[in-house]
Amino acid sequence: MRIEVDPERCAGSGMCALTDPAVFDQDQVDGTVVLLRPSPPAGHEEAAREAAHLCPAGAIRVLE
Repeated sequence: MRIEVDPERCAGSGMCALTDPAVFDQDQVDGTVVLLRPSPPAGHEEAAREAAHLCPAGAIRVLE
């Protein structure tokens, strides 16, 4: 699994960072998504998928 994010599309809702803080964070200046782990560690695959699903702006893509 690989994760891609588009910070320019991000609305800064923070759902990704709340859902999986091991993979996602938010920029301290503008609140946009920051990808910490493009390849989620074992056990985080489902949470990463959930974060992508919850993203209101569609700024997260999961590539299987």
